Amino acid sequence: MQKAKALRAHAERAVLVAVEFTGERRKLTAIAKQARNSAKLSESAPNDEAVSSQPDLDLDFSASIAEFEELARSAGAEVAATLVQKRARPDAATLVGQGKLDEIHGVAASANADLVLFDHDLTPSQLRNLEARLPCRVIDRTQLILDIFARHARTREGHLQVELAQLEYQLPRLAGRGKAMSQLGGGIGTRGPGETKLETDRRKIHLRIDHVKRQLESVRRIRRQQRQRREAVPVPVIALVGYTNAGKSTLFNALTAAGVLESSRMFATLDPKLRLLHLPSRRKVLLSDTVGFIRNLPHTLVTSFRATLEEVERAELLLHVRDASSLMLAEQKAQVERVLSELDVATKPAIEVLNKIDLVQGEVVVPEGGAAVSALKQTGLGELLAVIDHALVADPLVEETFRLPQSEGRVMAALEAGAVIEEKRFEGNLAFVQVRGPASLLGRYRRFRDRGQTEQTSS
Repeated sequence: MQKAKALRAHAERAVLVAVEFTGERRKLTAIAKQARNSAKLSESAPNDEAVSSQPDLDLDFSASIAEFEELARSAGAEVAATLVQKRARPDAATLVGQGKLDEIHGVAASANADLVLFDHDLTPSQLRNLEARLPCRVIDRTQLILDIFARHARTREGHLQVELAQLEYQLPRLAGRGKAMSQLGGGIGTRGPGETKLETDRRKIHLRIDHVKRQLESVRRIRRQQRQRREAVPVPVIALVGYTNAGKSTLFNALTAAGVLESSRMFATLDPKLRLLHLPSRRKVLLSDTVGFIRNLPHTLVTSFRATLEEVERAELLLHVRDASSLMLAEQKAQVERVLSELDVATKPAIEVLNKIDLVQGEVVVPEGGAAVSALKQTGLGELLAVIDHALVADPLVEETFRLPQSEGRVMAALEAGAVIEEKRFEGNLAFVQVRGPASLLGRYRRFRDRGQTEQTSS
């Protein structure tokens, strides 16, 4: 037990390998420029001047390296060295080529590294060849992200989703992972009805995948039942989305006082969380905190974590939280919108929320219909709530004048709790109340409408 704790406490030393394929330079540069132009930030945003003053690809690649280093630290690794290679196209056998592979071997050996991390997805053959040549374990980008997900999963649903993604990742990579998993060769004694070790492992993984999928479906069934109960008393859902480490959980806590984990580590939030939020109009909404997105997020992860992102699909409104201090502001927005497109929610109404404005030097240009806040300093939250109130159309705000007998104290209390009382006056035994609130609430008491006031207003 003590030995296991000691192993967990020891941070694994990692050599990071980042590869830039210059053959894709024109494509990446065009994407970067298109993202900036679509966001209209390249000329107007002072905090984006540093982006436009440098070559697009160099800054993008530099930011990608820094992001990968942060991914490694989020997984608990100690970065021993970072190696960078530029080549026209990937090497089919090893991704990096023989010369660079020798350099990686030397650095890993001298640094006494426990693993080599590649900021790129490796094919099964590339992974097999690299592990045969390097003195330590080899992990690619997808496997690293899955490890971080496994660390941060807290609920049964989260654990099941991580396991499903890991199994689907491992399945095509079984062949050649050590002699014990290689297929039996031909010859005497190898023929017959038995199955190879590889086939056995594949069959076991397929069976486990089917089992996990059934368990996930059971969890989703419970979630659907909970959602149906919520929808019986209609409360709109607003989902926080955004790039990882944009400050979604900090904003979630600032708005709801939920006390969820706030961390600078990537993917600190994996399991979805829902909390009740009161808007200035006194309307009630449910705010959902979701997992952050990242560049080159593998499609298989989006598929495996679709249950976690169901709240995004069901939401009436999205709050796209963006790190206003990031030099890659426009590119991060493009990456988030790409994942939203995969979820078929790209056309859903959204509010852009520029967060971390306390870290920005100079003026912050707020997108039309958006808001600028500092979730950490809790500034701009009132303006954000007002923007949400205005944008939410699921249960529109209406104005009514009610004529209530004083014996209807219950109705008066309900209106004061769920709507804004604009004016209240008493005449004898009657109370005339002008109210602004959600249509669903005011519609319950339509029998108390002041008909005379309604006719006067309509004329």
